[in-house]
Amino acid sequence: MAGKVKWVTDIEKSVLINNFEKRGWVQVTESEDWNFYWMSVQTIRNVFSVETGYRLSDDQIVNHFPNHYELTRKDLMVKNIKRYRKELEKEGSPLAEKDESGKYLYLDFVPVTYMLPADYNLFVEEFRKSPSSTWIMKPCGRAQGKGIFLINKLSQIKKWSRDSKTSSFVSQSPKEAYVISLYISNPLLIGGRKFDLRLYVLVSTYRPLRCYMYKLGFCRFCTVKYTPSTSELDNMFVHLTNVAIQKHGEDYNHIHGGKWTVSNLRLYLESTRGKEVTSKLFDEIHWIIVQSLKAVAPVMNNDKHCFECYGYDIIIDDRLKPWLIEVNASPSLTSSTANDRILKYNLINDTLNIAVPNGEVPDCKWNKSPPKEVLGNYEILCRVSCCGECVSRQHFPSLRWCPLLFLGGHCWIQSGGLSQMSAAGAGTVHNSGLTRYDEELAQGDGADRELRSRPGPSLGPRGGRSRDSGRATLTTWK
Repeated sequence: MAGKVKWVTDIEKSVLINNFEKRGWVQVTESEDWNFYWMSVQTIRNVFSVETGYRLSDDQIVNHFPNHYELTRKDLMVKNIKRYRKELEKEGSPLAEKDESGKYLYLDFVPVTYMLPADYNLFVEEFRKSPSSTWIMKPCGRAQGKGIFLINKLSQIKKWSRDSKTSSFVSQSPKEAYVISLYISNPLLIGGRKFDLRLYVLVSTYRPLRCYMYKLGFCRFCTVKYTPSTSELDNMFVHLTNVAIQKHGEDYNHIHGGKWTVSNLRLYLESTRGKEVTSKLFDEIHWIIVQSLKAVAPVMNNDKHCFECYGYDIIIDDRLKPWLIEVNASPSLTSSTANDRILKYNLINDTLNIAVPNGEVPDCKWNKSPPKEVLGNYEILCRVSCCGECVSRQHFPSLRWCPLLFLGGHCWIQSGGLSQMSAAGAGTVHNSGLTRYDEELAQGDGADRELRSRPGPSLGPRGGRSRDSGRATLTTWK
């Protein structure tokens, strides 16, 4: 489409505005005719709410899916992953295989978690199985480490329940929901300090699933050395890696911000643990991310006007097992250091190159499959396509991760599969999760649904609320 992109944002961050201005885009107000709106999660609720009934046109896009909270709200993320496991188990998928103790072999990537107050009795039953364990409580709808605390006694839960109804100690409302998760008490330490990974993942469409991993993630370190001692349970400088918390610590370094690039982490692990083990770790992290997206794909409103850049938080334990802690819908664009500013500027630049091809006025009818040369620091993590047979149960444990970009995504193949494939073709590639639902997804772009809109008040001259008119389709990773 001709003309310059007209943009709006309610997030006044320099890394955003500088990217818009670099492209020569024109800033307008919300009440004017706009093409691109970088919104906060609060605004997106209004855009797609039933009450307002906004309608978006084909040359308008926004940076959140309507019900992103299915992935980014802590309790719903866990709920959807549990449902996903049960669906795969019901199908007899090898992905849902369990060990002798009943733990999932390939889908055990979130800590044991319960919703409070709804699952209180189930939590108590689990707690009594291992009364010396530590648990972490988090409010479902808050971020930046707010409202989080650790417990190791049931009496602390009862105290929280009383206090939340009589003061602002933990909860501003007695109805505020919490999740309580088994605390990863054996985190991998570097320099004696706990850290987590912040990884950026871009999703352009859920059906079919197309997602991209940003190569330039980073680690966030605590400022105080880690100790599992119960005497330090209240010291958040020991346990929580959030910059919003750590920046208030006496030992916080404003030059590097307590951050380390993922590439530096990888070099460190390769030198201390070995290349093969390190590669396996990062492959498992990629696996976790794709599985989490697959878990929410059936319930996500796959609006063609939307894309989303998520902030994934991963913790690695001392056995180099990665754990998904949470997913953020609005990862911070605040720059705490010079390097941080450069990283986030480039993140937005590469995101816009994929979401708004060639910097031109958007066209929601395009297939959201950009050429490789515009990906920048993104790499294809998953792009659903029909590329093989269902792997048998006995083969699954020996599979290795391999990026097959010429097939449009990542597949699990047996050792030696690439050499076999050159001779025998795609039939030697085995998908680990093909199910009866995948035949529909393999149709490619046709799975993108045209979304119905209702007449209603406009957002600017043409706003719009859309609903997914296609039936929910369960997807399993390919």
